[in-house]
Amino acid sequence: MRLLRVPRLEQIRDVDTLQQAAILLEKTVISQQHTIARLKVEIAQLRGEGVPAQLELDLLKEQLEALKKKVFAPSSEKRPQDGEPGAPSAREPRRGHGPKAQPLLPVSTVTHTLPEDERTCPVCQGRLEPMGEQSEDSEEITVIEASYQVVTHRRQKYRCSCNASVVTAPGPVKLTPGGRYSPEFAVHVAEAKYLDHLPLERQARAMGRKGLDTDAQTLWDQLMALAKHLTPTYEALCEQVLGSDVVFMDETHWRLMDGDGSHRWWTWCVASDEAAAYWIRGQRSKDAAVDVLGAFEGVLMSDGYAVYEALARGAPGIRPVHCWAHVRRKFIEAESPFPEECRKAIDWIGELYEVEREVPKLPRDAPEKARTEALALRARLRDERSRPIIEALRSWAYETKPATLPQSSLGKAIEYMLSLWQGLTVFLTDARVPLDNNAAERALRGVVVGRKNHYGSHSKRGAEVAAILYTLFESAKLAGVDPHRYVLEATRRAIASPGTATLPQNVT
Repeated sequence: MRLLRVPRLEQIRDVDTLQQAAILLEKTVISQQHTIARLKVEIAQLRGEGVPAQLELDLLKEQLEALKKKVFAPSSEKRPQDGEPGAPSAREPRRGHGPKAQPLLPVSTVTHTLPEDERTCPVCQGRLEPMGEQSEDSEEITVIEASYQVVTHRRQKYRCSCNASVVTAPGPVKLTPGGRYSPEFAVHVAEAKYLDHLPLERQARAMGRKGLDTDAQTLWDQLMALAKHLTPTYEALCEQVLGSDVVFMDETHWRLMDGDGSHRWWTWCVASDEAAAYWIRGQRSKDAAVDVLGAFEGVLMSDGYAVYEALARGAPGIRPVHCWAHVRRKFIEAESPFPEECRKAIDWIGELYEVEREVPKLPRDAPEKARTEALALRARLRDERSRPIIEALRSWAYETKPATLPQSSLGKAIEYMLSLWQGLTVFLTDARVPLDNNAAERALRGVVVGRKNHYGSHSKRGAEVAAILYTLFESAKLAGVDPHRYVLEATRRAIASPGTATLPQNVT
């Protein structure tokens, strides 16, 4: 039996649509209640068919609970008993209400003195003198608002007394020949759109309030010029990511709104520990995945989407591995109707993450020796402690599966896990392989927020620009480099020497 499709309430912004969704939900619940009542009567009349009818009834109840949870329950995967996989094993102590340190902010000092007519002692009427260097200090965080200026560049001309030559001093670096907007301005617009997810129309309005008369098309022109300079850097980052031994891959939908209407396109993300690269394509197919990965060879972490399995079968150099966070998610979805069974699976998966947390995290600049020792420690812990957990989970799954209705959420969760078992257990023999694909999912968060705010791209070229700039900003974050400074420096180098590619680690 199929459930009526009810839109997610948090995605509805229109009040009328929200009311219609509530009415639809009410009708669905009433319909399901009538069906349950009818099945109860039929069960009472059945002879010898009680078990199938009970299973069908249980499945119907489960579907009803799933509908209620989908509409009313929070969408977070966090559970009351524990936190997300990979979270610290113990809650960090709460910080007090004192001021939080701000080591990245510039500091200035403002000295406050008494006016001359107030430097009189209130007791003896004598003159108050400064107490050496003593003062009472306090900190205040303030804001210096961004401003836009028209800068006139006056290029001095020079001539020789022989009147045979005239030389003009060089001017500033230009984003485009004869252009009016600076590279700094273009990077500022790109940062606001692809890091802070502000649509160009909103940026133009904000600039207007500060005195700059511009429009979204003008801002878009700056982004297109910026992306043209940064294309070699984008290609170098793609090459760097695809040259990694282990990569994480995921995809999410993207809207393309061109002259032919609105189309569902897809943002493909491939991430490594040091960078992330994006491609926006018109398909979510194997051909699109092949186009993205090219000649990649190595470990490919992904979810259970069938395209990745088909891709690996056609490319012997790709070793597919799968994500335990996705498996955990399946059991969390089934936990409400099957609390006892799912609790076991979720606890075992949690124990796998507990083992992983015993390996210390290394800084980006850790020496090779420390990295080798960390991998050896992870391999030993996985063999000694994770392997028995995996065996227990596997045995439980095969024991539970025959007594579970395949169409139930628990049956689907078990089948999902067992169908990916080979890829899920590669981490036991390869210490480089992480437990999950969270790196790719984190790298797509900004894309998802941006998609919601500015609804995608208005042209294929717009999709290309988005892929380029998302790649540079996200890679800078992963490398621990200030994104604004990195993109601006890469732009300046590309303008000074066209074709120059600048990686984040080359910006100090």
